[in-house]
Amino acid sequence: MNLSRLFAALVLLGFVGSHVVAQSPAQWTQFRGPTAQGIVADAKLPTEWNAETNITWRKELPGVGWSSPVVSAGQIYLTTAVPQSEERKADQSLRALCLDAASGEIVWDVEIFQQEGATAPKIHSKNSHASATPILEGDFVYVHFGHMGTACLQKRDGKIVWQTQDHRYRPIHGNGGSPILFGDKLIFGIDGQDKQEVIALDKKTGQVAWQTPRNVPDLPKYFTFSTPLLIEVDGQPQLISQGSGAVMALDPNSGKEIWRVSYEEGYSIVPRPIFANGLLYVCTGYDRSSLVAIRPTGQGDVTDTHVEFIVDRNVPYNPSPVAIGDAIYMISDNGILSCLDGATGDVRWKERIGGNFSSSLVAAGELIYMLDEKGMTTVAKAGAEYEEVAKNDLKERALSSYGIDGDAILLRTEQALYRIENK
Repeated sequence: MNLSRLFAALVLLGFVGSHVVAQSPAQWTQFRGPTAQGIVADAKLPTEWNAETNITWRKELPGVGWSSPVVSAGQIYLTTAVPQSEERKADQSLRALCLDAASGEIVWDVEIFQQEGATAPKIHSKNSHASATPILEGDFVYVHFGHMGTACLQKRDGKIVWQTQDHRYRPIHGNGGSPILFGDKLIFGIDGQDKQEVIALDKKTGQVAWQTPRNVPDLPKYFTFSTPLLIEVDGQPQLISQGSGAVMALDPNSGKEIWRVSYEEGYSIVPRPIFANGLLYVCTGYDRSSLVAIRPTGQGDVTDTHVEFIVDRNVPYNPSPVAIGDAIYMISDNGILSCLDGATGDVRWKERIGGNFSSSLVAAGELIYMLDEKGMTTVAKAGAEYEEVAKNDLKERALSSYGIDGDAILLRTEQALYRIENK
């Protein structure tokens, strides 16, 4: 994507005076892509596929992982957890994989950490031991396995540059939040029952650059899985990081808190925040999720002053929403797609898609792609009313979110990775 197209896409999304800090203007190098919000500005993605149509390749993957595929320079990267042997199925080899984007063949497969089954915390039935999406920059791929550790590898051969297991915590239901990059820092949340903070590592060495505690009041449950979002407001970067009980904006250079909004309930938060129409939209998680729209311009605790509206019907626990123009689209875990007015939160329309959803939405132009947990993708048009374009069923369990490579969809199921594109 050239710079003029990127600028046009940002204008379309309503980023006037404030915008998301894009990781890469060209390729899908992080969870939810260049804008970190599931936006594909100019790709011609397929709308129909099956076993015989528009499937370029299907590659069986070792082990199980729900990290999403990322891609750069003709290579795809993801993580997985592989049982050590038939006799030691509970013991996991936590690995990073690189695949050739044209053929699907595995280029390299590297073990990063080993996890002993006897001491490993139990994970949720919808989680894996490799759920955090890698992030790419330059010659390096950064992988994260939550409480098990973080590492930097060379993209070309998988050689480990550094790895650290210094930031242990007690996860509930496993791990999930992905890391992000800002300048010379790799940033992620630590959100277990015993410790809740945001941490930045020096991306060249893995050493701690800063750590910021969440400082939330006593709550019955603290754990969460949300991936941070970088935005820019009035020329200043903000790191948006959600935890149980509150969302914080930090200075990504220093970790200093800028503002926060508290919510009385909210834990086990999965959706990544989105930013459009000058507002930040966050989902508050279990036991009843709400969508909170925030003006990110304040200082200190702005709960009572900067919340524009709250939506409490059909809000997702797992899938991240997407913004198209002045509308917010979100799909609930039980398959209700809602179109909201981005300025007021008013529901313009809703439609029951059916099925159960964990995967985050992708918007390609005026098309919305929705992947359910049984491998069915529903494609619909954004607009004043619901209009279905196609349904495509792979009949394989799918909890990972999409990756995009040019005009191709990278879709991970429990067994395999697909490359899907028009032929």
